[in-house]
Amino acid sequence: MKTSKLLGLLLLPALLAAGCRSSIPAPVTPKPPVGPGAGPVIRPASLGLVGDTADVRPAVSGGVVLMGGGTDVDAAFRWMIARSGGGDVVVLRATGTDAYNPYIAGLGPVNSVETLLINSRELANNPAVARTIRNAEMVFIAGGDQSNYMNYWRGTLVQDALNYLAQTRQAPLGGTSAGCAILGSAYFSGENGSPTAAEALANPYAPTITLYHDDFLRVPVLQGVLTDQHYLTRDRPGRHVAFLARAWQDWGLLAQGIAVDEKTAVCVAPDGIAQVFGRSKAYFLRPTAGRPPERVAAGQPLQWLRQQQALAVYEVTGSETGQGRVSVTDLSPAAAQGGTWQWWWVDNGQLFQAPQ
Repeated sequence: MKTSKLLGLLLLPALLAAGCRSSIPAPVTPKPPVGPGAGPVIRPASLGLVGDTADVRPAVSGGVVLMGGGTDVDAAFRWMIARSGGGDVVVLRATGTDAYNPYIAGLGPVNSVETLLINSRELANNPAVARTIRNAEMVFIAGGDQSNYMNYWRGTLVQDALNYLAQTRQAPLGGTSAGCAILGSAYFSGENGSPTAAEALANPYAPTITLYHDDFLRVPVLQGVLTDQHYLTRDRPGRHVAFLARAWQDWGLLAQGIAVDEKTAVCVAPDGIAQVFGRSKAYFLRPTAGRPPERVAAGQPLQWLRQQQALAVYEVTGSETGQGRVSVTDLSPAAAQGGTWQWWWVDNGQLFQAPQ
């Protein structure tokens, strides 16, 4: 009896040790997600990643995509993917989900697609978030509310990373709706709401019209450009002209306008040649030098007549192959094809359009 008790006492520590080991599993190193539909990557701001987490550095050939909102334009994404060299794609947003990940991954060969939800200035100043953007070969800014992008990202490491990609790395950038709105060097912020065309033409200084320039993104081919989106669907030509009039009045800026309707995209190569893809239309607006607006005043209707030749406008219908094109650097008629030229002017707050 004494022998059995002694044996039990000797074996007890070993049995207890074995029991403790079995309750604490050995650490497991997670494998990186590979392939569309893989699980989320745990890093700051990430909503998930599909593809390979290993960084790649293929050659890129630049360019920018301005998408008008609504249904995405597959051909425009393929254009960007081709110019990314099949590298890492990053989608930026301040609200929403990672729905772009499998969509973009299914349109062409890329190393990875990751969505970052950057909805605070703290995240926008996180070095890891900025590094993910700087290492990308393609960045696309989703729709939403452009005032969020301005308030969260302007003056942060995210802004620096995007400008690095556009200016130094020369990787393709793009955006739809609100994402498109902030890509020009001049932009409408939407922070106080969105004016209708009638409201903007009746009073170019209406409280809902909040404009900025040269303080956020600086894409080389979009210097001096002010964009607008959902153009025909939401009847925005009049408000866009009012924005351009304000740019001239407030800053002395002879801004060009690039406007895109829904289901349509303008793809601009680094040399400034733009192609129009999609199902609707895009417009390229050029104020005429030496013909500024006659009246841009608070509480008064816009007057920009100039012998009914205030703005030269090129209208292009999108296509699957992007046959319509124009040079955004000067809107030269010699480089334009597949569209039609028009004159636009405003008489006492009323927009008029006529063929040239």
